[in-house]
Amino acid sequence: MGKALVCACEDVSLHDVDDAVARGWGDIESLKRYTGLGTGPCQGKSCLVACMRHLAERLPPGARQPFTPRPPFAPTTLAALAGLSESAAPAPKTIMREASRPHPLQPATPLPERARVVIVGGGIMGLALAWGLARRGVTDVVVLERGYLLEGASGRNGGGVRMQWTTAPFIELARASIEFMKRFAQELGINVWLRQGGYLFTARDAAEARAAEKRAAFQRRHGVKTEILTPAEAQRVAPELDPTSLVAAAYHPDDGVIFPWPFLWGYADGARKLGARVETFTRVTAIDVEGGKVRGLQTDRGRITTDCVVVAAGAWSPEVARLAGVALPNEPHRHEILVTEPLKPFLEPLISELGSGLYFSQSMRGEIVGGMGDPAEPPGLDMSSTARFAARFARAATRLVPRLGGVKVVRQWAGCYDVTPDRSPILGETPGVAGLLQLNGFVGHGFMMAPAVCERMAHWMASGERDELFEKYALSRFAEGRLEREDMIIG
Repeated sequence: MGKALVCACEDVSLHDVDDAVARGWGDIESLKRYTGLGTGPCQGKSCLVACMRHLAERLPPGARQPFTPRPPFAPTTLAALAGLSESAAPAPKTIMREASRPHPLQPATPLPERARVVIVGGGIMGLALAWGLARRGVTDVVVLERGYLLEGASGRNGGGVRMQWTTAPFIELARASIEFMKRFAQELGINVWLRQGGYLFTARDAAEARAAEKRAAFQRRHGVKTEILTPAEAQRVAPELDPTSLVAAAYHPDDGVIFPWPFLWGYADGARKLGARVETFTRVTAIDVEGGKVRGLQTDRGRITTDCVVVAAGAWSPEVARLAGVALPNEPHRHEILVTEPLKPFLEPLISELGSGLYFSQSMRGEIVGGMGDPAEPPGLDMSSTARFAARFARAATRLVPRLGGVKVVRQWAGCYDVTPDRSPILGETPGVAGLLQLNGFVGHGFMMAPAVCERMAHWMASGERDELFEKYALSRFAEGRLEREDMIIG
């Protein structure tokens, strides 16, 4: 029975499902991400009911909930989506409220009464920091995640990693992070499938081309060998590219793409093996501050006494910081993404259009994965999907690569960028609240910076040595009127 297939699209067996549950991926959304169940062309239509029946005796009643279906509900070509109207106003924001009751899969084991460090947020930042601290001997660490691992932006991104930035610290952090990704399997025992096919940024007019050349010159001065290509040269890098859709392109061959999900699994497993605790389905309800110092925090599973709380909750970080009486300037912005049916590999680099923010790449399995921001949307914690995005993405993508018109989209979803006024992160100490540390505000690039940022933060926290990174990007810079602007933001 264990060898029987439950999901033919993704070759998931009942044994795979049972193995995932045994490893702690007990809810259907986590199972979907751990096994691939329901992510194929049928979107769960042929496997979801069978899987739920199989799990009926393994999950508590309240946890027997199907995963959220993702539009389109039938595979639809990009050409058809490009024909949809784009005139509709941005969708009203659906502010995501906290659940009033504990999740049915909330662990029954008690939380520790005391911890040296409590990290709020089980995304890539929180997990990478926990691993970095634990490997330095700081194992009395608890990571609190309000949902399942991969629920937030870290599990919803396109996996791009690049060194093409407009500030020296970002270039340095990205380079170090990509180097670590190359040895991630050796360090943490899981392959993140790094594929360095390059990033190709296209410019549609002369002004964008001049800006791209200026950025490329800066990057070359900092050791990133970005090239400026003519349309014909860009087509040699990406043969299906329509050369009439651009006037120039910036290309760096060592940029690339990784698979986001094992990136988090590796850090979570690595942190646990070293002694840190990663607690899912646990909501922080208060942060205790006395005399200007953190004294502990309250959760829906009890209180933890601690002198150090790290706010690493991505777009939810302002809500967490508010529990300690701290106002962060971050705003959440929805960014949508989609994936198509698999095709025979034909696209090596990740392609991005500088003006529109469009980006897409082809995965190792052949799917086209891409997204596009919407500057007309107001900020808000919203992870629903819209036809407006599908139409805008389809038109822009098929203009650059006409061949994509006949490719079918199988699902789309959304996540939230964590956007600061200068589009750079907030790191380190919080003025007026000793022991409250910030690790947020990464817009859409925290995923690709996490290895290097968290390595340095773990060292800074464990050793007490000065690191200018946590002064340059401190929260205090906004009150001081000192912005650290990064302009190379896409999506």
